Amino acid sequence: MEPAEYTLMDEAEGRMWWYRALHQRLLDALAPVRGRILDAGCGTGGFLAVLAARRPDLTRFGLEWDPTAAFRARAKSTALVARGSVNALPFAAAAFDTVVSADVLCHTAVDPGTTLKELRRVLKPGGRLVLNLPAYQWLMSAHDRRVHNARRFTARSAAALLRDAGFVRIHTSYWNGLLLPLMIAQRKILARGDSVSDVAPFPPWLDATLHTIAKIERRLPIPLPFGGSVLAIAERP
Repeated sequence: MEPAEYTLMDEAEGRMWWYRALHQRLLDALAPVRGRILDAGCGTGGFLAVLAARRPDLTRFGLEWDPTAAFRARAKSTALVARGSVNALPFAAAAFDTVVSADVLCHTAVDPGTTLKELRRVLKPGGRLVLNLPAYQWLMSAHDRRVHNARRFTARSAAALLRDAGFVRIHTSYWNGLLLPLMIAQRKILARGDSVSDVAPFPPWLDATLHTIAKIERRLPIPLPFGGSVLAIAERP
């Protein structure tokens, strides 16, 4: 990503509605897991810090390519954070009970097929993989260019990639659907120029409103058939 994006992430991920909603979705998906967990592409460590507070029973590890982000992640989360690429993970086979990776397969420098095979390799048999992915190629925007995103996904394309990489018990769904119209307006109508980032401080009333909408959607009995993100859960056989 652009260096400035890591700074924005570091400052925002503990309070911005988007990160809080994402972290809760990831926590939901991780409810049944135990043991050693890897956050592959952990950025500045926001979710590792959440795990420390909410899941102290897990042994946390992180992986991050950018050296400054890795340093920030260690300081923020106190987790063990290694530097390296998700295309060639510096870990032994079957090293982890769970792997989570949020908005990583989309990056220009990442080969999705290679990375998924690596994530499968480091998972123990029966281990769980949890992915978050940006949805819909037509939603590419200035923010995607700033964070060096080359691709966005659908629930179907994410499931196909996971099958091709050898995963089983695959479940994919969309989320952030109630706010998708606002996302479309912001990215396709209001935003101008390559300097625009989606990560920014919001007025407290607006941040609280957006977070409340995300919480309402999370409580719906079935997921919406559309959304700004894809959540994928799969298992290594």
